[in-house]
Amino acid sequence: MEVIFIPLDRHLADKVNNPMFSKKLMVVLLTLAIIGMSSLVFGCTSTTSPSPAPVTGSATPAPLSGSLTVTGSTSVGPYAEELALMFDAKNNNQTNTQVSQVGSGPGITATIQGTTDVGMSSRSLTANETAQGLIAYPICTDGIAVIVNSANPLSNLTAQQIEDIYAGNVTNWNAVGGSSGQIVVVQRESGSGTQDGFNTLVMSNKKVNVTTSAITQTSTGAVMTYVAGNPNAIGYASFGDVAGQSGIKALSVNGVAPSASTIKDKSYILQRPFILLTKGTPTPLAQAFINYVLGSEGQSYLAQHNEVPVNG
Repeated sequence: MEVIFIPLDRHLADKVNNPMFSKKLMVVLLTLAIIGMSSLVFGCTSTTSPSPAPVTGSATPAPLSGSLTVTGSTSVGPYAEELALMFDAKNNNQTNTQVSQVGSGPGITATIQGTTDVGMSSRSLTANETAQGLIAYPICTDGIAVIVNSANPLSNLTAQQIEDIYAGNVTNWNAVGGSSGQIVVVQRESGSGTQDGFNTLVMSNKKVNVTTSAITQTSTGAVMTYVAGNPNAIGYASFGDVAGQSGIKALSVNGVAPSASTIKDKSYILQRPFILLTKGTPTPLAQAFINYVLGSEGQSYLAQHNEVPVNG
């Protein structure tokens, strides 16, 4: 380091030679030296913050496992059984989803009583049922098909003709344009969501009673089997189940045939919701099943079976 000498004038030189001034100057110089050395020390210290730890991504959700019970409608039931198998397979069969087809009414009761995780209904909930804590999850819209034996020459009935037949006011097929033959009326059991929907939509919102001579069947399958075996029978069932069944055919109602498109645009008037239900907030596994049914795979499956999905 080069030392530079600065010449002092005579007055300043006299001050430097003064002992008191020399002490003050020494203090100043020492202070400057200390400040300079501190700058060197701190200047060598890094002020950069340490690098953050690498981000490894969010934790993988724990796989689903456990048992789940689904109880209710015999119309919703066949779809729920297949959807349950698909749901379990998606979870590597670590879940076990059991479906019981007992009818909408018993399914609603089981849900209220807490004896099932998820209920199934082929009708909307009543205000009283909702007041008991039930939550409905509509999964699709279904048509109620009026069915006759495939040998029956009729292809269409009006809604009024269907009401008259079920009320017992019309008892022979020839009164509505068919071949002569005593009409055999087939209905569903009390508590059935399909019966509730039919009586609401056809029987003047349940104000007209079904004939006491009607034969009662306790499932969708039983109605279709009976009608397929009796040329003079008439019944009703979920359109999704009727499509493709041998021995029976679905009639047009008021000139409109049941189909996914006519149900969707509401031109086919006999239709009702399919719903899943829980009492209050569902368990995590129940919620996962409901989400699966309402997701792309579940909704696609329902659409493939002539049901009108609520999503997509």
